[in-house]
Amino acid sequence: MKIIYIMGKSSSGKDTIYGVLKQKLDVSTYVMYTTRPIRDGEIDGVTYNFIDCDEMREYVEGGKSESVIEYRTYQTVYGPWTYATINDGQFGSGKDMLMLGTLESYKKVREYFDGNQNVDLLPIYVEVPDNIRLKRAIEREEKECSPKYVELCRRFIADSRDFSEENLQKVGIGKRFQNLDLYKCVNEIVDYIERENERFSEEERD
Repeated sequence: MKIIYIMGKSSSGKDTIYGVLKQKLDVSTYVMYTTRPIRDGEIDGVTYNFIDCDEMREYVEGGKSESVIEYRTYQTVYGPWTYATINDGQFGSGKDMLMLGTLESYKKVREYFDGNQNVDLLPIYVEVPDNIRLKRAIEREEKECSPKYVELCRRFIADSRDFSEENLQKVGIGKRFQNLDLYKCVNEIVDYIERENERFSEEERD
């Protein structure tokens, strides 16, 4: 199984690219868990598995902890929001899988499957110049019923640290996909995935 892992800073367009790739590729998709409030237009069980803090605590600290691959808690201006990757059976489809997450979550998933010859991780890092990314973030927030501009600023600054060049290099992220034109960026990603699949197949034959 190949896990195609999409990541990028906030408002880089990674969620949109993820959605388009779901339609273009013959893959299953992983749905992450979170305690953050659902946003306008999001669907529980599709965008995220939205759970409350007590249920998340049962996964992280309680009887379900063995199924947790990784989790992160962000101290936002609206309180702590936790995100988690949980091995809840979603990885058992047998098909290649599309995942969406952060650099840190990618690192933990890679460590979790390290040594598993049946799983191959392919990181897809999407980036956009900061000035364009900030404009997109503000435009998106303006469409919310209750815009959270302070949280937007916190997340924007945090991304600079979380996705620093040093951190990218530590986990071996070399290939970058510029999302200035969605159609072009998606096509470049699809071509890259196809080339990597061919390379992987050749290595298996050898």
